[in-house]
Amino acid sequence: MTRRLLLPALFILIVNLALAQRFQGGILAGYNATQVEGDSYKGYHKPGILAGAFVQTDIAPAVFAGLEIKYSQKGARNRIKPKDEDPDKYIMRLGYIDIPVFVGFRASDKSAVVGGISAGYLVHAKEFDEYGEFVREDQNAFNDFDLQPFVGFQFDMLDRLKLDLRIAYSVLPIRGLPGEDATNYYWLNNQFNNVISLAFYYRLDR
Repeated sequence: MTRRLLLPALFILIVNLALAQRFQGGILAGYNATQVEGDSYKGYHKPGILAGAFVQTDIAPAVFAGLEIKYSQKGARNRIKPKDEDPDKYIMRLGYIDIPVFVGFRASDKSAVVGGISAGYLVHAKEFDEYGEFVREDQNAFNDFDLQPFVGFQFDMLDRLKLDLRIAYSVLPIRGLPGEDATNYYWLNNQFNNVISLAFYYRLDR
């Protein structure tokens, strides 16, 4: 119940801040292209949606800071080629509530560079192969929390509409590797989310 109430409550808070005089804010929606570092499947082959709300305020003439709350689908997928005689099907589906905090620098009247860090809370996780969803005995549990520094660019398309492109990479593991694959190295002993996102941001403030 707490998980179900968290996202709507934070969404309402951000929208209320967006309607205040000092703040700009609104809604966002877009697309993730994702992979998981540390597995054997390379490439951003797992698509996912993202949706939520944002609020920001100016802290200097060319500098702004903000906060977002959004639902974001991540994971991994093995891209099966048509000529594969013995295809290895694999899909990892992860859903997070992400709360990014960011600072932006306006490079021009229509463009900006943004950077920050995003804390994520895992709300669901599933894995599939050619036989269907993994049974509990075959599952390697995921960690509840994710932490991703990110950098990106924003471009104003219309007065209230902008496009946001960013890349994010986990610094906390989403889970460790199975025992037989473990090593003594942090970055080789764990799996990490690697995400490229493209989203539209629509302002609701006055």
